[in-house]
Amino acid sequence: MTIMTSDVLTIDRVRIHPGSVSRDEAMKEAADLLVAAGAVTPAYYDAMQAREQTVSTYMGNELAIPHGTNDAKEEILASALSVVRYDGGVDWGGETATFVVGIAGVGDEHLGILSQIAILFSDEDDVAKLKAAASPEELFALVSAAGV
Repeated sequence: MTIMTSDVLTIDRVRIHPGSVSRDEAMKEAADLLVAAGAVTPAYYDAMQAREQTVSTYMGNELAIPHGTNDAKEEILASALSVVRYDGGVDWGGETATFVVGIAGVGDEHLGILSQIAILFSDEDDVAKLKAAASPEELFALVSAAGV
């Protein structure tokens, strides 16, 4: 079954910031949006940190997808995404992430969601459109239209 954004992403979890923050601050915002949605417990942020210490979640094309370790499955209450754009970029272990997509997936649902995000961000024209979105609503519409 394909998970669509209408199931996992809502407008209240899409943000655009003009400046930059640290990687930890970006991960915290991604996690906090998922916590506010009721998708994860606050401990999920710690699991995001643990994953980042073992392998970077920077994916290329200005995208980072912080997510928890497999040990944190009990912290996930529902599948959800958060999408935050930092126009000043975030130093992600020496790479620059403009988009930080927090992800939580029940069972193996995160795999399908990750795949759809990867497809969207693999096209440089699509990334340029996402960077040009003037509002969270426009960014949400573009991500949703891509079927993520």
